[in-house]
Amino acid sequence: MGMTALPPLATADLDHVLDHTQPLWDKLRGQSIFLTGGTGFFGCWLLESFVHANDRLNLDATATVLTRSPAAFRAKVPHLAAHPAVRLIHGDMCDCAGLDVKAACVIHAAAEAWLPSSATRPTEAFDRNVTATRQALELARRCGARRFLFASSGAVYGRQPTEVPRIPEDFAGAPDPLDPLTTYGQAKRVSEFMCAAAARQHGFDAVVARCFAFVGPHLQLDAGYAIGNFIRDALAGGPINVNGDGTPYRSYLYAADLAVWLWTILLRGQPGRAYNVGSDAELPIRQLAGEVRDVAAPRAEVKVAKQAIPGRPTERYVPSIERARRELGLDVWVSRTDAIARTVAWYRDTVRAKTEAGS
Repeated sequence: MGMTALPPLATADLDHVLDHTQPLWDKLRGQSIFLTGGTGFFGCWLLESFVHANDRLNLDATATVLTRSPAAFRAKVPHLAAHPAVRLIHGDMCDCAGLDVKAACVIHAAAEAWLPSSATRPTEAFDRNVTATRQALELARRCGARRFLFASSGAVYGRQPTEVPRIPEDFAGAPDPLDPLTTYGQAKRVSEFMCAAAARQHGFDAVVARCFAFVGPHLQLDAGYAIGNFIRDALAGGPINVNGDGTPYRSYLYAADLAVWLWTILLRGQPGRAYNVGSDAELPIRQLAGEVRDVAAPRAEVKVAKQAIPGRPTERYVPSIERARRELGLDVWVSRTDAIARTVAWYRDTVRAKTEAGS
């Protein structure tokens, strides 16, 4: 049986993105963008919001999307693949420099995410991420791009000190260079340097989005992300399982806000500057599990696997977003409760579509 198509994003979410970015889109009128990672969480939101703006504002813009499997992309999101403004190119993120494309803007959102395999093959994961960035930058040079957006990560900061409640862009910390499990953060740090160096050498504007944690449609529910796991458990009726002791602090930005932030950073961000992307409304993982339960499965039990160790320093992964607020007028517009509810509703639509397709 083939892949069941995923439902389009809610029109209200796409209108939300357009409402907060409308003055920016004239910069892409009649232009083309090139996107790596177009089949992932970031990519689907960027592409669908791009198509929505393109249609509503008659931009006559186009998007070229690099994908390892155009067939799988068409099966997953046929409404995007069939859109006349979208062009799919078959290729790997580590082998795209020589593609024959023209683009005013390049968005490099593809990455080899941290997976359990990264623990056993850290060099391979590091090399793929760094090579992909090098290739994307070379493509930007060849195609005459004016702007380059790199989707980086809060992992570049390393472990967040307990006494730093929200980590700012000028924090001087870094991942431990002797810990192979920091391969993702190490690769993102090197890639940020490569962006700055290439932009200076070749004369285009590079901006960096240091992304933290998110929730929304297209988020994988089985990839080890806490909120995705909790939503998966809730959709199954519970229990909602917290694998650790539930004390680490996290914050979550809804994907529609994420799309607003990424488009704004691409089109208005100061060249050579990094912006944290995320929410600064933090909460313990244990409380997050309870919020997901309350929204999606009120009768479900929350099970916490481990007891908290008294006196142990609290783990945090929470950004300061004052720079983005001050310089770009960005904010957290969708509440966490609403974000969870919208995500759950979309996934229930997805389950319903799969059920109908199989019946």
